[in-house]
Amino acid sequence: MFPFGTPTVLPKENFDAHADSAALRKAMKGWGCNDEELIEILCRRSNDQRQQIQKVFKTDYGKDLIENIKSETRGNFEDLLVALLTPTLDFYCKEIYDACAGIGTDEDALVEVFCTLSNNEITMIRDRYRELYGKDLENVLIGETSGNFKRLLVSLVNANRDESGITDIEKAKADATALLRAGELRAGTDESTFNSILCQRNYQQLKLIFDEYEKMTGHSFAKAIENEFSGDIKDGFLAIFQVITNKHEFFARRLHKSMAGLGTTDKQLIRLVVTRCEIDMGEIKEAFQRLFGESLRDMIKGDTSGSYKHALYALIGEQRSS
Repeated sequence: MFPFGTPTVLPKENFDAHADSAALRKAMKGWGCNDEELIEILCRRSNDQRQQIQKVFKTDYGKDLIENIKSETRGNFEDLLVALLTPTLDFYCKEIYDACAGIGTDEDALVEVFCTLSNNEITMIRDRYRELYGKDLENVLIGETSGNFKRLLVSLVNANRDESGITDIEKAKADATALLRAGELRAGTDESTFNSILCQRNYQQLKLIFDEYEKMTGHSFAKAIENEFSGDIKDGFLAIFQVITNKHEFFARRLHKSMAGLGTTDKQLIRLVVTRCEIDMGEIKEAFQRLFGESLRDMIKGDTSGSYKHALYALIGEQRSS
């Protein structure tokens, strides 16, 4: 039924945008706000259905739903609901824009977008970014990043990866040898060879290359990346490796990172939950439990609170706690 994974948010059957719009209006009218009603509607509809609700809300009440939500909610709960009401393409563009705005750059956001999406998705983001912000995305990335990491992002944003799915074992052996010579078998590292192979070959071919590399060296290609690189470029190359070898574990690790240690990186947590809940959150939850010996629900419970926590529960397909 679901070729890419198990969603935890599904389109509502017998969907009625007018009824949902009226219920949202009632929940936000007068003193206070009925957070539970907002969660029940906005966290249990597909993104497409939420867009329909927004249009109907504006038609029926002459108000913008997002602005109404902003006036009635606060903090992370507000940010989560606004993210849910944003069209997926626009949301990715906003995350990239925010990642590059102000002092410093949010490299995690850039890695999660460009190292995980298809050529078509990246092309649509690039085009939409220009429409929304009037800037060429490649030029933005060149201005905000540097060195090897900049070259990686420029390669990825051009969306020229082979996506044929065609594999060739002899070419895989040749590429594995080239990677070995570019890294472990020389003093210093020829980053351009890594960049070229990791950004051009199709995912199925890269799996073969990683297998051949492990046969040649006795250790995983991930270990080679860990040994040869540091900082943002290491994170980027590792992300490509992890997405290809086990995409669900990649997102599980990212979710764990957003909540591990002191404090919670709520922007990252919201981004991951909102973008994966309609795709493969079921498998990501299983990977999370397997990797960390703790359920995603329990970690969210320990790191968040109130309506924000209950909204996250709903999006990952879990029941709220008492």
